[in-house]
Amino acid sequence: MQQRWFVFSVLVTTTAFLYLLAPVLSPFVAGALLAYISDPIADRLEARGIGRTPAVIIVFTTLALVLIGALLLLIPQLSYQIQIVAQRVPVVIELVNSELIPLIEANLGLSIAKPDLAQITTVLAQHWQSTGSIATTLIASITQSGLAIAAWLANVVLIPVVTFYLLRDWDKMVANIAELLPRNLEPKVSIWARECDVVLGAFMKGQLVVMLVLGVIYAAGLAVLGVDLALLLGLIAGLASIVPYLGVIVGILSSSIAAYVQFQDPTILIGVAVVFIIGQLLEGMVLTPKLVGDQIGLHPVAVIFAIMAGGQLFGFIGVLLALPVAAVIRVLLTHLHSGYKQSSLYHHVVDQDEESI
Repeated sequence: MQQRWFVFSVLVTTTAFLYLLAPVLSPFVAGALLAYISDPIADRLEARGIGRTPAVIIVFTTLALVLIGALLLLIPQLSYQIQIVAQRVPVVIELVNSELIPLIEANLGLSIAKPDLAQITTVLAQHWQSTGSIATTLIASITQSGLAIAAWLANVVLIPVVTFYLLRDWDKMVANIAELLPRNLEPKVSIWARECDVVLGAFMKGQLVVMLVLGVIYAAGLAVLGVDLALLLGLIAGLASIVPYLGVIVGILSSSIAAYVQFQDPTILIGVAVVFIIGQLLEGMVLTPKLVGDQIGLHPVAVIFAIMAGGQLFGFIGVLLALPVAAVIRVLLTHLHSGYKQSSLYHHVVDQDEESI
């Protein structure tokens, strides 16, 4: 009993410290996630005779080059496409006024107030023409909040540093944690840890690849159709795919609006639907079974709740950790449920129910 209270107090204390230190944990959590994802690659290189530090340098350098290359390629294109979105807002409002609202009123018998296109267009034009003043205000704000910007830059610089050192010493840290466990609990905790590792590996190494591949498929398909916002729409749909079915819903709605506004032709919607149907078929029959499998087992509602709860409790850190923590909690709850069904409490309750019947 004393040991249980000790373990419980350690868990409560650790959770309290994490909650209090949440504002400064961002670079450490991001670095730990990157190190966890990269550790299997470093282990494979080490198994081929490469030392741990050289293997980590190879993995770290490759990861850094990939991230930097992706940013250099994506940021200019995304900036241009966001400008296109701002310019087409008046067109969308005009279509809503001239086509969508009359259709709803005719079929449902409702009276809907139309958005004031002239007023919205004027506001957008004023802001569009005052880019210089906005930039001046932004620079002044940055100057006034220099400490906040310096802290943000420090976090960005810390992430690769933390990732490198955690990746280099990952296996040692895991072994040290195992040594700290009470000897009678170590075998059971090791089993739980291995199962959690399988679940986390399936999610973090599989689901992230699924999101990337889906984003590429959606963006490429929309680009073939000639949609000039293909990259932005594919990126949004790929990121939204972290929640089951949300990616295809968000993607097909936003892509249908963008394609119809651009081409003014209803037949383009068929092509958009085909792109997302192909993406869903590939995800369901190839990507998810091969890369993720059925290891996670989180219900879509549980995924949404975990992300919202993590963000509410811990902010950005909570969003990063929401699904991995939820997957671990699922594994632990499975073991607790199994232990409960084998306990005298469960059988006693069942016996009482049978006697009452």
